[in-house]
Amino acid sequence: MGDLIKIQDKIIGENNSTFIIAEMSANHLQNFDRAVEIIKKAKWAGADAIKLQTYTPDTITLDCDNEYFQIKQGTIWDGTTLHKLYEEAYTPWEWQPKLKQIAEDEGLIWFSSPFDKTAVEFLEDMDVPAYKIASFEITDIPFIEYIASKGKPVIMSTGIATLSDIEEAINACRKVGNNQIALLKCTSAYPAPVEEANLTTIPNIAETFDVVTGLSDHTLGSAVSVAAVALGAKIIEKHFTLSREDGGPDSAFSMEPHEFKQMVVDIRNVERALGKISYDLTEKQQNSRQHSRSLFVVKDVKEGEEFTEENVKSIRPGFGMKTKYIKDVIGKKASCNISKGTPMDWKFIR
Repeated sequence: MGDLIKIQDKIIGENNSTFIIAEMSANHLQNFDRAVEIIKKAKWAGADAIKLQTYTPDTITLDCDNEYFQIKQGTIWDGTTLHKLYEEAYTPWEWQPKLKQIAEDEGLIWFSSPFDKTAVEFLEDMDVPAYKIASFEITDIPFIEYIASKGKPVIMSTGIATLSDIEEAINACRKVGNNQIALLKCTSAYPAPVEEANLTTIPNIAETFDVVTGLSDHTLGSAVSVAAVALGAKIIEKHFTLSREDGGPDSAFSMEPHEFKQMVVDIRNVERALGKISYDLTEKQQNSRQHSRSLFVVKDVKEGEEFTEENVKSIRPGFGMKTKYIKDVIGKKASCNISKGTPMDWKFIR
């Protein structure tokens, strides 16, 4: 039922290629031209899609600095307030239709994470092909139901979700008739420690919930994403920036273009390497069998002479009798003169 989704012309799941998303997030640093450059570099690096986030500081939180709104959970953003962080991080809404057009001109799929109903309506007016639900929104069941009711594929990150949270979120989508669901394993730490990735959860999610699975990866480097693909991830999402040195709220756990490009190459190679279950030998492997061991006459043997462990041995190459027949040869007598270097054969035994 749920092991395939379609976003524009891209079919995701089963044996189709991994859907690789470059997440721009706050890496535009409030500069429109930089946002455009990120899109172009994401295309160059081999991404299938570019994703933004659609909110304003006031649609996501309150402009308030009492203790409830201060960030002090041991994150890279500690010391500021939620409103101030989102003022720095949000993507101006007036940019978004222009950026969508630029991305599509580049051949990328463009979509976003909305954070309230006004954002959903704004994105609906732009006719986005899919929605992403961020980790911290997965517990907002009425909101998920509202998004799913638009009939577009819904990709959800599970970063702060318990098993029952995930079940509720999926049920919310299915309740409104939306079975185009993907779940991304996600560790909500920025950057995320590798040992907290728990990638073996990915095949379990697919089996448990019958949905397309993937990874929203906040670890440093590409190893975790590449490994996730080997375990069955069909979507990979990575934060993307032009240069970490340029700073910004998400720069510490974002990939630079050349790193992203290498990750894409590695993922595509892993896809090819996974192949299918096969014990068949290729022509090269068949030929290589000639270099395996077999029984050879390793000293000149005269007619009537006994075969011993000194004159018949298991050596490379593989043109003689199979080595398992050594016991059937030792102690027998030669039917003719045999010169050193001759592949052993039943006809030499009398």
